[in-house]
Amino acid sequence: MKTIALALAFSLAALNAAQAQTTTEPAPAAPVVQYEPVGAKPLRFVVGAGLTHGGDKLATVYYEDGFDINIRGGGTVALLAGLDYRISPEFSVQGTVGYHVDNASARNGDTRFQRIPFELLGYYHVNDKVRVGGGLRWVTGTEFRSSGASDIGDYDFKDTTSAVVELEYLFTPQIGVKLRYVNDEFKEKTYGGKVKGDHAGIFANFYF
Repeated sequence: MKTIALALAFSLAALNAAQAQTTTEPAPAAPVVQYEPVGAKPLRFVVGAGLTHGGDKLATVYYEDGFDINIRGGGTVALLAGLDYRISPEFSVQGTVGYHVDNASARNGDTRFQRIPFELLGYYHVNDKVRVGGGLRWVTGTEFRSSGASDIGDYDFKDTTSAVVELEYLFTPQIGVKLRYVNDEFKEKTYGGKVKGDHAGIFANFYF
Protein backbone atom coordinates (compact mmCIF):
# COMPACT_ATOMS: atom_id res chain seq x y z
CA MET A 1 0.00 0.00 0.00
CA LYS A 2 2.87 2.34 0.84
CA THR A 3 4.46 1.49 -2.48
CA ILE A 4 1.29 2.44 -4.34
CA ALA A 5 0.99 5.68 -2.37
CA LEU A 6 4.63 6.67 -3.15
CA ALA A 7 4.16 5.84 -6.83
CA LEU A 8 1.00 7.97 -6.90
CA ALA A 9 2.80 10.85 -5.19
CA PHE A 10 5.69 10.74 -7.66
CA SER A 11 3.23 10.62 -10.55
CA LEU A 12 1.37 13.71 -9.29
CA ALA A 13 4.67 15.58 -8.80
CA ALA A 14 5.81 14.75 -12.34
CA LEU A 15 2.44 15.86 -13.72
CA ASN A 16 2.64 19.20 -11.91
CA ALA A 17 6.20 19.75 -13.21
CA ALA A 18 5.10 18.99 -16.77
CA GLN A 19 2.20 21.42 -16.48
CA ALA A 20 4.54 24.11 -15.09
CA GLN A 21 6.90 23.63 -18.03
CA THR A 22 4.15 23.79 -20.62
CA THR A 23 2.62 26.96 -19.16
CA THR A 24 5.91 28.85 -18.72
CA GLU A 25 6.26 31.66 -21.37
CA PRO A 26 9.68 32.74 -22.59
CA ALA A 27 10.89 36.16 -21.48
CA PRO A 28 10.23 38.85 -24.09
CA ALA A 29 13.20 39.70 -26.29
CA ALA A 30 14.87 43.05 -25.77
CA PRO A 31 13.72 45.60 -28.35
CA VAL A 32 16.16 46.33 -31.18
CA VAL A 33 17.00 50.02 -31.30
CA GLN A 34 18.39 51.40 -34.56
CA TYR A 35 20.19 54.70 -34.40
CA GLU A 36 20.35 56.99 -37.41
CA PRO A 37 23.80 58.49 -37.87
CA VAL A 38 24.27 62.21 -37.38
CA GLY A 39 23.78 64.14 -40.60
CA ALA A 40 21.97 61.28 -42.32
CA LYS A 41 19.28 63.45 -43.89
CA PRO A 42 19.07 62.32 -47.52
CA LEU A 43 18.53 65.86 -48.90
CA ARG A 44 20.67 68.74 -47.68
CA PHE A 45 21.62 72.25 -48.73
CA VAL A 46 25.27 72.92 -49.52
CA VAL A 47 27.27 76.15 -49.76
CA GLY A 48 30.97 76.35 -50.51
CA ALA A 49 33.91 78.58 -51.31
CA GLY A 50 37.30 77.85 -52.79
CA LEU A 51 40.49 78.99 -54.46
CA THR A 52 41.48 77.86 -57.97
CA HIS A 53 44.55 78.23 -60.16
CA GLY A 54 45.29 77.51 -63.79
CA GLY A 55 44.40 78.41 -67.35
CA ASP A 56 45.82 80.92 -69.82
CA LYS A 57 47.05 84.34 -68.75
CA LEU A 58 44.54 86.90 -70.08
CA ALA A 59 46.07 90.12 -68.76
CA THR A 60 48.59 91.54 -66.30
CA VAL A 61 47.63 94.47 -64.08
CA TYR A 62 50.52 96.66 -62.85
CA TYR A 63 50.33 98.82 -59.73
CA GLU A 64 52.33 101.95 -58.92
CA ASP A 65 54.17 100.21 -56.07
CA GLY A 66 55.63 97.69 -58.53
CA PHE A 67 53.21 94.91 -57.63
CA ASP A 68 51.41 93.11 -60.46
CA ILE A 69 48.55 90.60 -60.76
CA ASN A 70 47.91 88.14 -63.58
CA ILE A 71 44.31 87.50 -64.61
CA ARG A 72 43.95 83.85 -65.64
CA GLY A 73 41.28 81.76 -67.32
CA GLY A 74 41.22 79.33 -64.40
CA GLY A 75 41.45 81.71 -61.43
CA THR A 76 40.80 82.48 -58.68
CA VAL A 77 37.82 82.66 -56.30
CA ALA A 78 34.76 80.41 -56.63
CA LEU A 79 31.49 80.32 -54.69
CA LEU A 80 28.71 77.72 -54.94
CA ALA A 81 25.30 76.85 -53.53
CA GLY A 82 22.91 73.99 -54.19
CA LEU A 83 21.55 70.63 -53.05
CA ASP A 84 23.23 67.35 -52.05
CA TYR A 85 21.15 64.15 -52.14
CA ARG A 86 22.18 60.80 -50.61
CA ILE A 87 20.72 58.13 -52.90
CA SER A 88 22.06 55.20 -50.85
CA PRO A 89 24.88 54.53 -48.34
CA GLU A 90 27.28 54.23 -51.29
CA PHE A 91 26.10 56.92 -53.71
CA SER A 92 25.06 60.57 -53.71
CA VAL A 93 24.51 63.38 -56.22
CA GLN A 94 25.03 67.11 -55.99
CA GLY A 95 23.70 69.99 -58.09
CA THR A 96 25.02 73.54 -57.67
CA VAL A 97 25.18 76.99 -59.24
CA GLY A 98 28.27 79.09 -58.69
CA TYR A 99 30.19 82.28 -59.37
CA HIS A 100 33.83 82.02 -60.49
CA VAL A 101 35.99 85.15 -60.88
CA ASP A 102 39.55 86.40 -61.24
CA ASN A 103 39.77 90.10 -60.50
CA ALA A 104 42.24 92.96 -60.01
CA SER A 105 40.87 96.29 -58.80
CA ALA A 106 42.29 99.70 -57.99
CA ARG A 107 40.94 103.21 -57.51
CA ASN A 108 41.56 104.06 -61.16
CA GLY A 109 40.59 100.82 -62.87
CA ASP A 110 39.30 97.28 -62.76
CA THR A 111 40.00 94.05 -64.67
CA ARG A 112 37.75 91.03 -64.28
CA PHE A 113 37.20 87.58 -65.82
CA GLN A 114 33.99 86.01 -64.56
CA ARG A 115 31.60 83.16 -65.30
CA ILE A 116 28.60 81.32 -63.83
CA PRO A 117 28.98 77.51 -63.67
CA PHE A 118 26.14 75.02 -63.20
CA GLU A 119 27.35 71.58 -62.04
CA LEU A 120 25.82 68.12 -61.69
CA LEU A 121 28.12 65.66 -59.92
CA GLY A 122 27.85 62.05 -58.73
CA TYR A 123 29.84 60.56 -55.84
CA TYR A 124 30.88 57.14 -54.58
CA HIS A 125 31.35 56.98 -50.79
CA VAL A 126 34.50 55.04 -49.97
CA ASN A 127 33.59 55.28 -46.26
CA ASP A 128 31.92 57.73 -43.87
CA LYS A 129 34.73 60.27 -44.38
CA VAL A 130 35.83 60.02 -48.01
CA ARG A 131 33.95 60.23 -51.29
CA VAL A 132 35.14 60.53 -54.88
CA GLY A 133 33.15 61.77 -57.81
CA GLY A 134 32.80 63.70 -60.98
CA GLY A 135 30.37 64.98 -63.54
CA LEU A 136 29.61 67.84 -65.90
CA ARG A 137 29.87 71.59 -65.61
CA TRP A 138 27.99 74.00 -67.90
CA VAL A 139 29.48 77.50 -67.84
CA THR A 140 27.53 80.55 -68.97
CA GLY A 141 27.87 84.34 -68.64
CA THR A 142 31.60 84.15 -69.32
CA GLU A 143 33.08 87.61 -69.90
CA PHE A 144 36.26 89.65 -69.64
CA ARG A 145 35.78 93.26 -68.51
CA SER A 146 38.31 96.07 -68.07
CA SER A 147 37.92 99.74 -67.24
CA GLY A 148 39.83 102.90 -66.30
CA ALA A 149 43.61 102.72 -66.41
CA SER A 150 43.30 98.95 -66.95
CA ASP A 151 41.06 99.23 -70.01
CA ILE A 152 42.15 96.79 -72.74
CA GLY A 153 38.66 96.02 -74.06
CA ASP A 154 35.69 93.85 -73.21
CA TYR A 155 35.14 90.31 -74.52
CA ASP A 156 32.29 87.84 -74.30
CA PHE A 157 32.62 84.06 -74.56
CA LYS A 158 30.31 81.27 -75.68
CA ASP A 159 28.78 78.85 -73.21
CA THR A 160 30.82 75.71 -72.70
CA THR A 161 30.53 72.26 -71.10
CA SER A 162 33.42 70.55 -69.35
CA ALA A 163 34.26 67.67 -67.02
CA VAL A 164 34.88 67.79 -63.27
CA VAL A 165 36.61 65.28 -60.98
CA GLU A 166 36.68 65.58 -57.18
CA LEU A 167 37.91 64.04 -53.94
CA GLU A 168 36.18 65.16 -50.75
CA TYR A 169 37.06 64.54 -47.10
CA LEU A 170 34.28 65.07 -44.54
CA PHE A 171 35.62 66.19 -41.17
CA THR A 172 32.03 66.05 -39.87
CA PRO A 173 28.72 65.38 -41.66
CA GLN A 174 28.39 69.19 -41.93
CA ILE A 175 31.93 70.21 -43.03
CA GLY A 176 33.94 68.91 -45.97
CA VAL A 177 37.11 69.88 -47.81
CA LYS A 178 37.53 68.84 -51.43
CA LEU A 179 40.18 68.88 -54.14
CA ARG A 180 39.03 69.17 -57.74
CA TYR A 181 40.12 69.49 -61.34
CA VAL A 182 38.13 71.11 -64.16
CA ASN A 183 39.04 71.23 -67.88
CA ASP A 184 37.23 74.44 -68.95
CA GLU A 185 37.92 75.96 -72.37
CA PHE A 186 36.26 79.13 -73.66
CA LYS A 187 35.72 80.48 -77.20
CA GLU A 188 35.37 84.23 -77.74
CA LYS A 189 32.13 85.15 -79.54
CA THR A 190 33.39 87.80 -81.99
CA TYR A 191 36.94 86.82 -82.93
CA GLY A 192 36.79 83.10 -82.19
CA GLY A 193 39.92 82.97 -80.06
CA LYS A 194 40.14 80.17 -77.50
CA VAL A 195 41.10 80.54 -73.85
CA LYS A 196 42.06 77.63 -71.64
CA GLY A 197 40.33 77.74 -68.28
CA ASP A 198 41.49 74.38 -66.94
CA HIS A 199 42.28 74.61 -63.24
CA ALA A 200 42.77 72.82 -59.93
CA GLY A 201 41.09 74.00 -56.77
CA ILE A 202 40.55 73.48 -53.06
CA PHE A 203 37.11 74.10 -51.53
CA ALA A 204 35.41 74.13 -48.14
CA ASN A 205 31.81 72.92 -48.22
CA PHE A 206 29.16 73.33 -45.54
CA TYR A 207 26.07 71.05 -45.40
CA PHE A 208 22.84 71.75 -43.51
